[in-house]
Amino acid sequence: MTEPHDPFDDVCARLLPSALKAAAFDGFTPMMMARAAEDAGLSAAEVAAAFPKGALDLVAYWSGAADRASAAALKSEAAQGLKIREKVALGVEARISYLRPHKESARRAAAFLALPLNAPTGARLVWNAADAIWRAMGDPSTDFNFYSKRAILSGVLSSTMARWFADDSEGEKETKEFLSARIENVMQFERAKSKVRDSGFDPAGVWGWLAKARYPEGR
Repeated sequence: MTEPHDPFDDVCARLLPSALKAAAFDGFTPMMMARAAEDAGLSAAEVAAAFPKGALDLVAYWSGAADRASAAALKSEAAQGLKIREKVALGVEARISYLRPHKESARRAAAFLALPLNAPTGARLVWNAADAIWRAMGDPSTDFNFYSKRAILSGVLSSTMARWFADDSEGEKETKEFLSARIENVMQFERAKSKVRDSGFDPAGVWGWLAKARYPEGR
């Protein structure tokens, strides 16, 4: 089955390059959207229909494209035979590679998503990015691990992107080292979690126990 065609795909694809050029100087503002629309030969009505929430929808569209870049890298031949930690690194690095031509716009997008009104969307986009990487890796989990893996990778993504924004080192060496260290932290946690599970203790069960303690039956 093919995915349903979005009638606004053409508008989104045409606006994005112009918007990313303008956003590097103007940030993600209504003025930037208007200027980008003019440069792309789009009417205000077309842009409003494709991006009802304005620049916030544009950032979400761009983030979704970065998610697809990560997934494509993880489904390529280059990813075959890699260890889990290597695949995670590949997925994160593929996202950075996709964003790199517009690094200043990516930096401004992160600041835009950090605004109180936009923070929920920002959190959702980070979660989606982590989910895209795990799904492309063929993650089979459906239980508590499904959520813990994505929550942990969300933290890795957020901190690595923040490091990348400030990285002026040759070949972005500092970002790569930072990412490697964060992934090692995650692997240490997973090994510790495995030992705890082998001991007979179920960490997922704690949440159920706490829920029952907080909301006992009959209340």
